[in-house]
Amino acid sequence: MHPIINHLHDTEPRWFAVHTRSKSEKFVQRMLTKKGVNAYLPLQKLMRRYTRSTRMVEKPLINCYVFVHITKEHYLPVLETENVAGFVKLNKDLRSIPEAEMEILRRITLENGLEVTVIPGSFWEGDPVEITAGNLIGMKGHIVKTEGTRKFQIELLTLGYSLLISIDGAYLGKLR
Repeated sequence: MHPIINHLHDTEPRWFAVHTRSKSEKFVQRMLTKKGVNAYLPLQKLMRRYTRSTRMVEKPLINCYVFVHITKEHYLPVLETENVAGFVKLNKDLRSIPEAEMEILRRITLENGLEVTVIPGSFWEGDPVEITAGNLIGMKGHIVKTEGTRKFQIELLTLGYSLLISIDGAYLGKLR
């Protein structure tokens, strides 16, 4: 049995994923911010068609997830926040999310018109790739699934999620 890992630090704030109740991500972010906690909710802008109108809506990129940048002292206040179900753990380990993965989430949500689908689950190893053009230039991952030449899946290990991104195959370069 391995010792349980806890990446919380006394003085250095680190990123962690918090699991929320369904459809309460924005509420949880507001409550955490009121408590002085640095909370980040990646939102994507989507065009929604209704019978009489078309409207731009902001939906969470990953359902039931809010990200917090905290030290050890904020752990309990975050857990005690209304509609917070707990911290996202890998096995029983409380692992921080690398800044590079948080930057990927920020860049994805800044990209207008990019169709992103988040898929939970396990992954299969494929070709390592890097995006070579556009706002996501430099983003690296493994191809998990392809649909023609326009869709591929990028694996983000710490989150336990992959992102299915619609992108032209011409924007991809194979890594050695």
